[in-house]
Amino acid sequence: MNYTLMILGMAAVTVLIKAIIFVFGGRVVFPPLLQQALGFVPVTVLTAIIVPMVLAPHGEGLELSWRNPQLIGALAAMLVCAATRRQLLTIVIALTVFFGWQFGILNA
Repeated sequence: MNYTLMILGMAAVTVLIKAIIFVFGGRVVFPPLLQQALGFVPVTVLTAIIVPMVLAPHGEGLELSWRNPQLIGALAAMLVCAATRRQLLTIVIALTVFFGWQFGILNA
């Protein structure tokens, strides 16, 4: 029962926030500094999700070794992105390196 109330409470808070933004969204003007700060939110959230998955993929501390396929794939992605600035190429090469490392190098 407690979980049900918690989920319903979270749903109510989410709907309330979305409704307020939808109703008052066009009438509220944020200061330029706040608008600029809000532009960094997606990058910050994405970083907060990805970095722990890359550095500690099993959740048991940092795995900073060549045997960590997530880390090797992320390094490949950073290098390709810095060199080419092409998203699709970055994704393809990073996934190829990751899966190659995961199934090729570690299973050899």
